[in-house]
Amino acid sequence: MALKANYETVMVFSMKQGEDGIQALIEKFKALIEKHATLQSVDEWGKRKLAYLINKESEGYYVLMNFESEAEFPAELDRIYKITDGVIRSLIIRKPEGSEIPVKEEPKAEEAAEAPAEAPAEEAAEAPAAE
Repeated sequence: MALKANYETVMVFSMKQGEDGIQALIEKFKALIEKHATLQSVDEWGKRKLAYLINKESEGYYVLMNFESEAEFPAELDRIYKITDGVIRSLIIRKPEGSEIPVKEEPKAEEAAEAPAEAPAEEAAEAPAAE
């Protein structure tokens, strides 16, 4: 019986691929991961400035994927990253046992409505102190 573990991968795609090319790469890697593992989440961070030039590029498109697979799959995924045009950087890490994937919770409509109402009251309380 093969043991499964949780992994996290971040890919940086070249902006030279264009929006359609980047979306095609994202779908390609989603399908590959779903074929060999259990894809848990996909988080597209979008276009960001790189800390330094990579292949004479200053911007890249970042995507984070969490998945569960057997130990052999990450090595194969890394090999495919390296031979795929358009992937300028990638990283795959094994997550520690018991770590859970954070789920983004959207604020409830009631909480969102209350938050702006409280802000003016706080500003009004601060105004007299400035005098």
